[in-house]
Amino acid sequence: MYYAYKYRLEPSDAQRKELDRHRDICRQLYNHTRYRLNEYRENHDELPSMTTLRSELPDLKKWWDGLSDVYSKVLQTVVERLFNNLSSLSALKQNGYGVGQLKWKPPREFRSFTYNQSGFKLDKKGGQTVLSLSKLADIPIRLHREIPEDATLKQVTLKKESTGEWFATFGVEVDREPPEKPDQPKNAVGIDVGILKYAHETDGHAVESVDLSDERDRLEREQRKLSRKEHGSNNYEKQRRRVAKCHFDLKRKRRDFLHKLSNHYAQEYDLVAVEDLDAKGLVERDGNSRNRAGAAWGTLLRMLEYKCEREGTHYVAVDPAGTTKECAACGVSTDKPLWVREHSCPSCGFTADRDWNAAWNILSRGIKQLGAGYSESTPVETTLPTGTTSVPAKRVLEAGSPSLKERTALAVSE
Repeated sequence: MYYAYKYRLEPSDAQRKELDRHRDICRQLYNHTRYRLNEYRENHDELPSMTTLRSELPDLKKWWDGLSDVYSKVLQTVVERLFNNLSSLSALKQNGYGVGQLKWKPPREFRSFTYNQSGFKLDKKGGQTVLSLSKLADIPIRLHREIPEDATLKQVTLKKESTGEWFATFGVEVDREPPEKPDQPKNAVGIDVGILKYAHETDGHAVESVDLSDERDRLEREQRKLSRKEHGSNNYEKQRRRVAKCHFDLKRKRRDFLHKLSNHYAQEYDLVAVEDLDAKGLVERDGNSRNRAGAAWGTLLRMLEYKCEREGTHYVAVDPAGTTKECAACGVSTDKPLWVREHSCPSCGFTADRDWNAAWNILSRGIKQLGAGYSESTPVETTLPTGTTSVPAKRVLEAGSPSLKERTALAVSE
């Protein structure tokens, strides 16, 4: 199994300059390789292979000052990166999208480079943990969580965020298989996502959306200050970084919430059923697009999918059409506008919260789609209340967190 672990780097000023220099050399090599491909396309019918362009790197070092200062594996990954981008464009073109050609990369759009297989290691020097990088430096790293002992480090990607901070993302391989998924799930949940209440569960709980209002207010203030600065001045650059920091804080807090929520579902249930939402299409619709974009439903579904695979949990994405209109008890569809927040079936008389009813429909479709031998009960047959219990977003805890351990210890002692 493959995992990614991301850590903050704490380089000195001299190390920052060296990181930027290596990053810029990789950017120039990317642009040079792109130029060679375009030149080859004009004179030949077929493009050269990735191996052919990699074999040209030793000759480039003879006349390109600075290229020898970068580790050879890093230069090879730059060429591989270009070919991966070409493959992505080809895939989009085959799916009917209108695509052009790869563009020249300016410094602001080339923010990372990768050590693959060799040239890096974690080490202890001077009483602190450092990331030793060949031909670069020993950079202090904030190792806030340990990498598993049975994990093998495969690569590390160094990235400079728009805030100016550097991060290292390790790709590791763990020599163990995920747990087998049960043939007959005993604990299943259907989840209906929303905006004010982020997730409604068939268990009768509703998780509130994470409150980012203070962060958004701060972002708007800093953006107004940026608009009053002279573009290109030192004050403009300082303020631009403050705005980037606000964006980064918003993204970090949102992803932290989504990681903890998806991890909870993957570990607590044998079957997780969700709507197969077209998140991009929902954002492009008129009205309330900012809140739909901020909800990041697509990110949640992606996290759920790979975490359920890791934990041996069934993940089922069902067709979302009609889940709100259909009665979870009898199956009769009833039209109701968005402002009507309660489902009341005119056929069987079943009454429930609108989103809770939708969650039951999602679970029913998920069980049917999976074909698992799960003993399903309708909402009328359960002892759950027709309403939902609201759970604040800050109460969502990641398994293994100190708060959760303290709470468990207290419950045992009582």
